[in-house]
Parts: sequence; structure tokens; C-alpha cells
Amino acid sequence: MDFLPVFVATKGRKVVIVGDGQMADAKCRGVLKTQADITVFANAPSEEMLSWDQADLIKLNAGLPHKADLADVTLVYAAHSDDAVNDAVADLARAQGAIVNVLDRTDACDFITPAIVDRDPVVVAIGTEGTAPVLARQLKSDIESQLPTRLGEIARFAQAFRSKVRVLPEGLARRQFWKAFFSTDRLTGVSTATKVRQDLETLLASHLDRGREPGSVVFVGAGPGDPELLTLKARRLLHEAEVIVYDRLVGGAVLELARREAKFINVGKKGFGEHVTQADINEVLLTEASRGAKVVRLKGGDPSIFGRLDEELAVLHNAGIETLVVPGVTSASAAAASLKYSLTRRNRNSSITLMTAHDAKGYADHDWRQLVQSGQALAIYMGRRASGFLQGRLMMAGADRNLVITCIENISRDNERRFVSTLAEFAQTLDHSEWNGPLIILVGIGDHEAVQPLSVLDDLAEASDGRY
Repeated sequence: MDFLPVFVATKGRKVVIVGDGQMADAKCRGVLKTQADITVFANAPSEEMLSWDQADLIKLNAGLPHKADLADVTLVYAAHSDDAVNDAVADLARAQGAIVNVLDRTDACDFITPAIVDRDPVVVAIGTEGTAPVLARQLKSDIESQLPTRLGEIARFAQAFRSKVRVLPEGLARRQFWKAFFSTDRLTGVSTATKVRQDLETLLASHLDRGREPGSVVFVGAGPGDPELLTLKARRLLHEAEVIVYDRLVGGAVLELARREAKFINVGKKGFGEHVTQADINEVLLTEASRGAKVVRLKGGDPSIFGRLDEELAVLHNAGIETLVVPGVTSASAAAASLKYSLTRRNRNSSITLMTAHDAKGYADHDWRQLVQSGQALAIYMGRRASGFLQGRLMMAGADRNLVITCIENISRDNERRFVSTLAEFAQTLDHSEWNGPLIILVGIGDHEAVQPLSVLDDLAEASDGRY
């Protein structure tokens, strides 16, 4: 974002608008909804502008402002028809400590005014950073049609009642109360002020009877990184969570879906490197859930695939803590979707093994000969550092050195990249090209015609500084 969305307090503060015509009127009309002290400089004010002056809603002056006119001013709108005048006003205003909006020139603005859906005190601001004002207006129209006209009135009732709700425990209990209060029926139905107050008292009493709900841990599959691959249930639980305990492989875009007030705990683990121990992770989950928090244990991919799910579930079960598991899209499935390939196909492979390249003791050994002779495909997780080991074991077990290998890094993310190679060369390609992101190795799946010799891949890496 180039502009940080904020709401500026206007009570007792000065706002200056310079210019006349339709755009200056529009700026003034928006500021008039606030409690700001408004001064307008216009040589040819509209009838509407004159009426605001006559009603003492604004102070109308002719000409352009001088230095003294901009003292102690918070916001300045430079809405003159002449860009040179706007630039001069902007420089003068900034010198006096004000921040400036320049008409139709986002690059010259210190702030921008968004499209607004007004259900005072509920205000929805929509901005496109000046790139698509028509889109902003369309979004405004769509949102206005969805927000009940009584929303502001109900919000004021809620504001007056907030002090009483403090008897509920802070956090989830209060959020559940307000979620119940702001129901669709209440917002759209016809109700008197007395009835709304009675509803609030009754609702509060029912929530007080519930007491503090026990903590819980929900294991949520975050998928490979694209937040749109989350299930609807995962998105809802992530938004409701009070504490989020997440892994290194969880994408930042997924974390953005959580509430900003949530407590975020990073327990990222990296193969063969420094990491938070499993015992420490278990302790974090126990501590947070025991104090009554609603915890989401966010795991990359699917929690049940190489996620040590059983270990964490067992610890929580022994402590009597409620748990739930929400599956996610695992890397093998996401890789197949990205490649537009099936993980299984007639006359190619009737089965596939999902396997890890290393375990708690180091490189993971398997019955390599059986895997090779079965003719099945392999989806190898956490195989980057073990690629040389995997290559050696498969070839020693009799695998064809020309067996197709597809490696995909950062699946479903903006920086996803891949290459198709052979068993004889894929490990060397990984070593040459600095593949450091989350990676899956597909053995026996890929386009044979897309295989590129290592020399070609080297040339591509050198031409793009190691990124292709």
C-alpha cells in the first residue's frame, strides 16, 4: 500500500479547501459530515457553497490563502483548476505542518479521500489509491445495498452499552456477545429504542450464565500458500482465533486473514537447522489452551501429512483439552494442479507414495528397491537438502537414470518456479540454482519433452541471477 487507511479526528481541528467548482464542492460536502472547522478559499463559489457560508457551516474567503491562513491547519485540499496554484498551495501548507490532498494527482498527495459508505458512526472507506475511482464508486454502491439503514442507530445503542459488557471476560466472550447482538434480524427488523435496550440486557444475562468457555486447539491446514486454497471452515476458524501458532511454511497471505488483535506465535522449524523443539511447541499449545484461549495450530499443507499431528494431539488429549482437525490442500495435490497433471494415470502409475526425505534422526531410509520395482510415482516432501541422498538411493535400487523428475518450489505462490529434469541430474540442478523455498520432488511425474539438460539450466540461471 502507498497510503495507510486511517480515520482522522476532526473535532476542533481546521480544514482548508482551496478552489471552486464541482470538485471543490464535493470535497467540502464530504468534510461537512465531520466536526471540523472548515475554511474555503474560492473566487467563484457555487450557490451551494454560498448557502453553506450563509448558514455558518463554513468560512468563505476570496482569493488564495496566505501563510497565516494555514497556521494550525490539519488538512488542506488543493482543488484549484490550475495545477501551478495547487502546487504553490501545497508547498505553503506543508511548510505550516499541514498534510495535503492535491486534486486528481495522487502522486502529489499526502493523503487521499476514499469513497465512503456512511452509516454514522459506522463508516466504510473504499480506496483504490487513485487508480480506479469508478471501481471505488461501484464498490460503494454494492456495499451500500448490503448495509441496513439502521446500522448507525444500532451501533449507537451498542456504544452506550459497552461499559456494561465489561463484566464479560475480555476476548472471545465479548466478541461472541456482540456478534449475537449485531444479528441480521436486529439490524433489519423494526424495533423501538426501549425494545433494543431490553434485548441487550437479556442477551448480556444469558452470556453471563455461560461463564468462561474452556480453551481448545484447532489444527488447521494452511495449504501450500495461496490463501484462496483454504477451506471455508479454515478461514472462519482463523478469523475467530485468539491465538495462532504457526509454522515456517505458512504463507504470509494466509496469516493476513487472521484478526490483527490475535496473538501470533511462530514455531517455525527448518530441517537440519535451528528450530523450536517439539516439546516447546507442545508446551505452547498447552499453556495457551489451558488459560481458556481459542487456539489455531496452523500447519502448512495438510496437518495429517508429515505435520507431527499425532504427537500434538496426544499431548492435548492427555490434558483434557478439546481439539479439532481441519484438513488442507497438501503440496502434492497443489503441485499436480499447477502442472495440470494427475498424480495417478492409467498406463503410467496406478499408485503414488507420499514420503519424507528426512525424519527426526536425519535422512529417512525406505525400501527403495520395492518403491522402484513397483513402478509407482513418488511425492517427496522436505527433499531439498536430501536430494543427493535420494538420487543415490534410487539409482542404487535400479531406477532408470532418465526417469523424469519434477521439482516445484513455493507452490501456488507468486514466486512459484519449477524445473523438469532426470534422476541423473535433478540433484545437481537444485545445488546450482539456490532453491531455498518450500519444495516438493515428484518422481515419475512430468513432461518428458520439457526435460532440460543441466547445461541449459545453468545458462538460464546465470542469465537471471539464479532465478527462472
